Amino acid sequence: MFEKRLLLFSAMLVTVGLFLALSSGAAAAAPQKVTFMDCQFDSQMVHNEIAKFIVENGFDGYSVEAVTGSALLLWQAMLAGDIDVDIEEWPDNVGTYDEDVARGDVIPLGILVPDSAQGVYVPRYVIEGDPERGIKPMAPDLKHVKDLPKYAHIFKDPDAPSRGRIFGGIPGWMSEKIMAKKYSHYNLNEGYNYCLVGNEAMMYTSLLAEYNLGEPWVGYLYEPSWITGKLDMVMLEDEPYDPQLLHEGVCAFPSQALTVCVGRHFPEKAPELLDFFKKYQTGRQRINAALAHLEDTKESHAQTAVWFLKEYDYLLDEWLTPNQAKKVRDALGKFR
Repeated sequence: MFEKRLLLFSAMLVTVGLFLALSSGAAAAAPQKVTFMDCQFDSQMVHNEIAKFIVENGFDGYSVEAVTGSALLLWQAMLAGDIDVDIEEWPDNVGTYDEDVARGDVIPLGILVPDSAQGVYVPRYVIEGDPERGIKPMAPDLKHVKDLPKYAHIFKDPDAPSRGRIFGGIPGWMSEKIMAKKYSHYNLNEGYNYCLVGNEAMMYTSLLAEYNLGEPWVGYLYEPSWITGKLDMVMLEDEPYDPQLLHEGVCAFPSQALTVCVGRHFPEKAPELLDFFKKYQTGRQRINAALAHLEDTKESHAQTAVWFLKEYDYLLDEWLTPNQAKKVRDALGKFR
């Protein structure tokens, strides 16, 4: 009887040991999750998917998750250490950017796009007309944002035809707060209604609807974006950029270099990824092409990322080691 109990006890020990070993192995095999900021605008979403594909296929032991929210809330989450990567940051749009970097809560790793642009735009035909479409100039002397008050009757608000309508941008973006102050500074509040929509897609829908009809439209836009790459838009002049005055809405937005930023814990959490993110740069023209592809084909952001990596295959050799680039190309080979 004693021997049977001993054998049973030994078997139990072996079973427990095997369970613990398997559990330990599963835990060790679990990928390290990297969180990306997702503010729900197309260029960032495409960049997220490009980087996700590379991280999950070119490196071992990582998974990527995008966290959705407003730009302001997600920036605060990164400061708190809850977000790892902000792959497309517009530094001048974040009022505390320099302080956050100096404090070490945010680490800029590289330049994603060296030549961005943002401001108040109108379709070119509003100023110059379009003979091919039979459109005559509607506001031929419109050059500067300060000229807009005298053209409120051109940019009619369909819900209040006695007033104009100007699109202020996306709620939660720092650029929208600047636009709201610009709206007051240039006395646009006297003749225009300030229109906010829920997201980028809704704003672009409003622009496309008016553009296709040859109707006037005025509002905030930025580049890179598929809409500015696809439509012939003109950015109105503004007062010279002054970093001390930008957030008061009294000057032009700067042409800023968009940065790849990470939270303060990221270098310890994912040291193997640092070199890739330091080298990761797409440029305005390439990403404009990707965004136009996204719009024209109606593919998903993930599918567009695959298209981008195939279209600009040579970038893999600039961003990655030969072995990492091979892994990514092998993964891309599974897609037609």
